[in-house]
Amino acid sequence: MKNMKKMFNLIVLLLTSIFFLFVITAFGENITDEEKAKKAQILFTHDMHSHLDPYKVKDDDSVSTVGGLARLKTLADEKRKAHDATFLVDGGDFSMGTLYQTIYETEAAELIAMGLCAYDATTFGNHEFDYRSQGIANMLNAAILNSERLGIKLPEIVSCNIDWNKNVASDNMLVKNAMEDYGCKPYIIVERGGVRAGIFGVLGRDAEACAPESGIHFEDIVESSRKTVEALKKEGAELIICLSHSGTFEDKDKSEDEILAKEVPDIDVIISGHTHTKLDEPIYHGETCIVSAGSYGENLGEILLSKKENGRWQVESYKLNRLDESISEDEEIAGLLDEYKEKINEFYLSDFGYTFDQVIAHNDIAFTQMDEFAEEHEDDALGNLIADSYVYAVMEAEGDDYEKVYVTVSPSGTIRDTIQKGDVTVSDVFNVSSLGIGPDRIPGYPLVSVYLTGRELKTAAEIDVSISPIMTTAQLYPSGLKWIYNPHRMFLNKVTDVELVTNVPHSENPEIEEIEDDKLYRVVAGLYSAQMLGAVEDSSMGLLSIVPKDKEGNPIEDFEKHIVRDANGKEVKEWYALASYLDSFSENAEGVSEVPEFYQHEDERKLKIDSRNILEIIKKPNKFAWMFYGIITVIIGFIGGAVAFFIKKRKKR
Repeated sequence: MKNMKKMFNLIVLLLTSIFFLFVITAFGENITDEEKAKKAQILFTHDMHSHLDPYKVKDDDSVSTVGGLARLKTLADEKRKAHDATFLVDGGDFSMGTLYQTIYETEAAELIAMGLCAYDATTFGNHEFDYRSQGIANMLNAAILNSERLGIKLPEIVSCNIDWNKNVASDNMLVKNAMEDYGCKPYIIVERGGVRAGIFGVLGRDAEACAPESGIHFEDIVESSRKTVEALKKEGAELIICLSHSGTFEDKDKSEDEILAKEVPDIDVIISGHTHTKLDEPIYHGETCIVSAGSYGENLGEILLSKKENGRWQVESYKLNRLDESISEDEEIAGLLDEYKEKINEFYLSDFGYTFDQVIAHNDIAFTQMDEFAEEHEDDALGNLIADSYVYAVMEAEGDDYEKVYVTVSPSGTIRDTIQKGDVTVSDVFNVSSLGIGPDRIPGYPLVSVYLTGRELKTAAEIDVSISPIMTTAQLYPSGLKWIYNPHRMFLNKVTDVELVTNVPHSENPEIEEIEDDKLYRVVAGLYSAQMLGAVEDSSMGLLSIVPKDKEGNPIEDFEKHIVRDANGKEVKEWYALASYLDSFSENAEGVSEVPEFYQHEDERKLKIDSRNILEIIKKPNKFAWMFYGIITVIIGFIGGAVAFFIKKRKKR
């Protein structure tokens, strides 16, 4: 009887369990089917750098145009029709790179145009801080006023790793107050098409180092992201998108967004900006994918996700949509940009005697394209052209008071665009040297005049040869200076000869002058570049030293006191130096300046002797070579002595 009762209870328990299992499974399948049916589409950009208009690129042997927010809006609107849960986001550095940045503080053209495109969110890149605290505060305030006037909803700005407890200076508070007025947040949640997306932004360590004038301290992206992701999950975010201005690098130990993906695995998608990377396929770490669409708005990135049974998302498709001439332009965006051009002509270019689309030269030379620029350590015609333009601009600015400029340098890191074949407009030229602002609060870095000893000029050549292969932004393009080097020689002793070329900006019969180590030579560079020359000693841990000086040989403490100015006291801007130099060339039959043919050929300003001959490798040793040879001699002597000691000791035995 007891056994029958136990059997009955067991059967009842089994049937009850099966029933509840059936109910739970059926209910669960309904939820799972519904969840699995969820799809989310993310459209994305990053590193647009004020490229609101289409811009010229080389396609095979022809020149066409790509990019432009008018095309982007057309395509984004079309893509939205396919999926209700579509999110349009940007990974930072939306400003600084074209003439539109000249109205950054008054019109906030970039954010207004992005608002018209219906961007959901963007984040800060390092270049948003180029005009310092006052500049970004002015821009945010201008965005508020102009969006209200035009009836435009601005994109949200998300940034979660600014620690306002550490940023307490008055300039920091200026930025903080403007961010609060704008409505900047660490993160946002956007619910669309049944998908609840959490979006947050970070700025990485390398990007922070590229914004020394920002005055803002950013916290570690991993710790900040971890806390933010936890907060988003508590608020019910099911899709977590990180807008990261940190970047990916070949060196995995420095690849900040890959480190972030590994350390904070609950992030679903990282939009990776800063390094201008174009990823044809996502990078995966666990269930996190990293995507990048390249720079300047050439592409609109597109990633389609579907929800998995475990609640995470998987990539169904990934595509970089090139914004080429086949895509029509949105009329509202195009009309807005025309209005901005008129304001740029009136309030900025009129001071320089130019207009936005004015043709100032014709070019038949195939200058290096930006995706290849500075990849090889070699002479480059574009770099030479820019460096030569500085000499010309100083001569024009100083007139009868001109004092000889022996050397000018233009680092690859400050060259932002190339010059394509065909007509060259003012806006094309500005794009080449678009960075920065001067103490006059007028956009564009000014030229600066300093003095270096002959010994320091030789050091500059060694920096170019030894340092730039591992830091391409440090490659120098000179005018008035040439050096010979062998890449197989010892580090910091690769340069064998450095000479002055005395008749610049250019001559078919250059005159060579030997450098005197202790003589002071006048050198001209952009403000940022000159400041970086002064930072060589710290960045090389004291191994190399270049100390920019005034005419009397005193170290310069304030570079802004040594800005090159014209007869009216106006700063001579880097971009204007190039524009006026191009404008000075002989005219063609159409009455337009023609870029001279001599820029078609290598000028041998950096001459490589590719030899492994032992005599070529050890000749002309400098102090670093002698130090190395001394250390090797001591080591050999020590080893020889030790061997002799043990042989002698063995013989005694």
